[in-house]
Amino acid sequence: MGNAVHDKDSQVQYLKQRLNMFLEVLDAIDPEDTQLEDIDRLIEMIDDLEIKCEQFKK
Repeated sequence: MGNAVHDKDSQVQYLKQRLNMFLEVLDAIDPEDTQLEDIDRLIEMIDDLEIKCEQFKK
């Protein structure tokens, strides 16, 4: 995922892949064993998605 994404279809596909990756990580987390670092990583993933959405809007 290191290549630049310029066309709208590729941007949507990129966002879908990242969202699916987030959901997989979320599903894999055991609530009983979740550490603060795990929550911080999830928040970081959401922040990254938000940044990409803003970049793609322009």
